[in-house]
Amino acid sequence: MRGLIITLFVILISIHNIIAQKGSDGKSEPNNWFLLDPKQDKVEGTSTEKAYNTILKNKKSTIVLVAVIDSGVDIYHEDLKDIIWINEDEIDNNGIDDDLNGYIDDVNGWNFIGSQSGNVHFETYEYARIYKKLDEKYSTDSAHIDTIDNPEYLLYKEVKKKYTEEYSEVAENLDYFRQLDYNHTIYSSILKKKLNQDSLELESILTLADEDSSVYNAKRFMKIVNQYYGSVDNIFAEAVELYEEELKNLDLQADYRSVVGDDLTNLTEKGYGNNDVLGPDPSHGTHVSGIIGAIRTNDIGIKGIADNVRIMPIRAVPEGDERDKDVANAIYYAVDNGAQIINMSFGKQYSPNKHLVDSAARYAEKKGVLIVHGAGNEELSIDSVTHYPSRVLSNGEEITTWIEVGASASKTNKEFASDFSNYGKKGVDLFAPGVSIYSATPDNSYEAYNGTSMAAPMVTGVAALLISYYPELTPVEIKEIILASAVIHGKRKVYRPGTSELISFSELSKTGGIVNTYEAVKMAEEYSRDKAKIDILK
Repeated sequence: MRGLIITLFVILISIHNIIAQKGSDGKSEPNNWFLLDPKQDKVEGTSTEKAYNTILKNKKSTIVLVAVIDSGVDIYHEDLKDIIWINEDEIDNNGIDDDLNGYIDDVNGWNFIGSQSGNVHFETYEYARIYKKLDEKYSTDSAHIDTIDNPEYLLYKEVKKKYTEEYSEVAENLDYFRQLDYNHTIYSSILKKKLNQDSLELESILTLADEDSSVYNAKRFMKIVNQYYGSVDNIFAEAVELYEEELKNLDLQADYRSVVGDDLTNLTEKGYGNNDVLGPDPSHGTHVSGIIGAIRTNDIGIKGIADNVRIMPIRAVPEGDERDKDVANAIYYAVDNGAQIINMSFGKQYSPNKHLVDSAARYAEKKGVLIVHGAGNEELSIDSVTHYPSRVLSNGEEITTWIEVGASASKTNKEFASDFSNYGKKGVDLFAPGVSIYSATPDNSYEAYNGTSMAAPMVTGVAALLISYYPELTPVEIKEIILASAVIHGKRKVYRPGTSELISFSELSKTGGIVNTYEAVKMAEEYSRDKAKIDILK
C-alpha cells in the first residue's frame, strides 16, 4: 500500500498540472478578472474596463481586422457570430474563386489542414517527423559518419533521444493512469454499494468501518485522491484520454496529413485546403477569439478586450505540431486579405522549414501588419531554447512588428509568473494574464483555460483597441506604446517558471511588465496629440 500511495501522490500532482493547463474552473477570481484594474479591483488585470469607463467613453472607433491562426473558430457562437469576418468579394458555396485570391468560397477565412475529403485533427510532433525522416537515412549504417562535420546526424541523435524518452514516458504514464482509472472505478463501485449512494463525498466515505481489506483500500485510495486534488471524482479518465492523444502525436506510422492532398515536398504550394474554418475541434481558437473581441454589449457570456473588431479565422494548427508550410501560407493569406493584426497562439521546438515562416513574417512586417505570439508553455527560457515560430530570422535580424508574450496570474505573489510560461529577458517582451481565463468555447459555452495561448490574445486585443481608436498610429508605434505602458513589476520576487528559485520579475521579459489597456490608451492619446501637432506644423 505504501508504494501505491507514493506512486499515486506523484501521478496526482502530474495530472493536476496537465489538466490545469488545459482549463480550470476559474472560481478563485471573478470570471472577468483579466479586464479589471489592479488598484480598484485588487487583481492584476489589464484595466480594460477602466479604459472604457474613462478615456474611451463616447470616443469613436473604426473596425479592425484580426486574423486568428489557430485550431479553428466557432463562427456561430453567440458571443462571436456578429464579429466574424465576411469576405464580401466571395459568393458563398458557388464553387468559384470569385475574388481571384486563389481560395474558393473563402467567405469567412480558410483552412490549410483540410480538403473536400475531410480535415486533419491530430498530427505528429515536429521532432517525431524529423526523427522518422532521418531514421530512414541513418539507422542502418551510421558508423562511418563524422559527427563533427555532420549537423544533420547530430540533429538525428538529438531527436531520436527526445523521441525515445518522450514515448517511453507517455506510454508509462498511460499505463499508470489506466490502472488508476480502473482502481477508481472498482473502489467507487464498492463504496457506492456500501453507502447505498449514486455519488461520493469524502465525508460520507470516512464514516464507513474498515470491515474488510476492500473497504480499507477504497477509503485510503479516495482519501489520497481528495488530499491532492480536492475531490474524490475520477480525474484519471481524463488523464487516460490526454495520454492516448499524446501517443497519437508520437505515432510514426500515422498518415494524418494525406487527407489534405497537397504535395509536402512543394513548399511554395498555394491554394490547398478548404473553407471549413471550424474544423473537428475549434475550442482553442474560439477561446482565443473571445478574449480578443467577444461582443461587449450583448449582456451574455463575456466581454472581449477590443470592442470593434472582425475576426478572420485561419485554421492551420492541429492537435499536435503545425507545419511550417501551413503557417507561412496562413500569414500570407491574412495579410493579403486585409488583416491588420495576426494572433498566433501556438508553437513548437523544431522548425525544419523556418525560412518559409521567416519570409511570410517579413512580408507581414513590410505590409504593416502586427504579429502577436504566445511564448509557449514549456517553462523554458526562449533566450536559450528557441520556440518557433520566432521573430528572430535565420540571418539574426528581427521582425519589428512582432510582440512575444508570457503568461501571468491574478495575484502578485511568488506565483505571479505562471508556473508553465516560457520566459526570456531578450525573447519575451512582456507578460499578460494567462491563468484561469474565462472565454468562449464551442456551442455557446464558456470555460476557463490556462496558457500563453490566452496571454497573447490579451495583447492582440489591446493592439486592436489602439488601432481602432487611434488609426493614425503605425504598427511599430502601437508596439512601442504597449511595451512602454506596461505596468512594471521588475523588482517583485517570483518563482522562475517550473522551479522554486526566486528571481526578480524583470528577469523574465524585456519590460518586466504586464500589459495594461488603460495605460496604453493614455499613452496613445499623447502620441496622437503629438502627431497631430507635427502635422499642423507641416
